[in-house]
Amino acid sequence: MKRTVITGASRGIGEAAARVLARRGDRLALVQRGDAPVAAETGAHQLRCDLADAAAADRAVDEAAEVLGGLDVLVANAGTIIRRPALEMTLDEFRHVIDVNLIAQWSLARAAARRFVAQGTGGAIVLTASIMAFQGGLNISGYVAAKHAVAGLAKSFSNEWAALGIRVNCVAPGYVANEQTQPSRDDPVREPAITSRPVRFFAVSISISRWTNQSRALRAKEWDMTSRAFSDQVASYPAAAR
Repeated sequence: MKRTVITGASRGIGEAAARVLARRGDRLALVQRGDAPVAAETGAHQLRCDLADAAAADRAVDEAAEVLGGLDVLVANAGTIIRRPALEMTLDEFRHVIDVNLIAQWSLARAAARRFVAQGTGGAIVLTASIMAFQGGLNISGYVAAKHAVAGLAKSFSNEWAALGIRVNCVAPGYVANEQTQPSRDDPVREPAITSRPVRFFAVSISISRWTNQSRALRAKEWDMTSRAFSDQVASYPAAAR
């Protein structure tokens, strides 16, 4: 039975991840600002935390591990997006997106790795990037910058921590039909532009053609961490040595 922390489980991919891992038999701690309705159906513990606060994110991992009696897996999923042209975006808005999408994942991963080392058990970490780690997007400069950096973090962490028995992967979900992508799906210009163009993951060209959903995106997150490219609009950055 894995002891697993998931951030951002109040909806979307995080909520779906909680269901998948509960079915696998994991004991879960869910970390987010508010309530996660999925906690009741999965028997998960809940911890409220504003992940824009890096120190709070760091503490949340330790608190969750104490509740679970240890830690085996971290799924750093929580994120945010501000849709605004760069010419109009404020520095505070840009920093907020970076804090939640990048700094929090760094802090969470470091805290989890320290816990794994202290336990002497090793463990697994999944960071969450995006298809925007491969693209430039439109009017989401903070989000794109953060997701490119998260992909780099996964590579860096895996190089540092593989020898410690810590496996680090980074999944990059594609165009998922959820609340975050609703503005693009409702845009009569952007939506057909997105679904009609091919996207290249590594050397593989993938036709988008449709919006996927949380459950299909989670095929990249069968949490013993596969490391291949997924044809349903999801790529996975592999760890280094296994």
